[in-house]
Amino acid sequence: MSGRDELVERVHALLAAPRPWAVTQVGDPVLRRPAEPYDGQLPDALLRELLDAMFRHLPGVGVGLAAPQVGIPLALAVIEDPAEVPPEVAAERERVPQPPLELVNPVVTPLGSRYHAFYEGCLSVEGLTAVVARHARVRLAACDGSGRPYEMELSGWPARIAQHETDHLNGILYLDRAEPRSLSTVANYERFSAPRHEDGEDARRA
Repeated sequence: MSGRDELVERVHALLAAPRPWAVTQVGDPVLRRPAEPYDGQLPDALLRELLDAMFRHLPGVGVGLAAPQVGIPLALAVIEDPAEVPPEVAAERERVPQPPLELVNPVVTPLGSRYHAFYEGCLSVEGLTAVVARHARVRLAACDGSGRPYEMELSGWPARIAQHETDHLNGILYLDRAEPRSLSTVANYERFSAPRHEDGEDARRA
């Protein structure tokens, strides 16, 4: 069986799996290998089905998902953030609603020298959170699921999500960029560190 045939079988198996999907956890080698650039390894209809299913996984779970997190080693990711947080949190974190974005072979380029440091979590690192400094503004260049290229500037929380997801596609986890002494269980973060106006969900997982 060719590598492409194996990928097609793997995607079909994923789409048939019970929902919500079991997200690949830290320690699995697929999270530490750079994803394979997407160049048509999947039939167009199957790619469309995969991206749509990845979006359907997000509500109530996270704000982004990269294909390696569900065992598919391709440079694909999706982002969507309704930003349903208190106004004070939204203002502090520059968190605005981010409509759905399909990221095929994405490249993120920092803009300016400003960084923001906030707690961040990850669907592939269950139960933990840590402070990560990220570029406050970036340029995102990618293709959508139909192969149309696009570029856009992102700032604040959407820029953080884009950096987190493209890191996944390069075999990087947020823990690699985190301040080690800030590492906490989510429960202890909510108990000791979360500002009082937060609802315990400051850093939606990606």
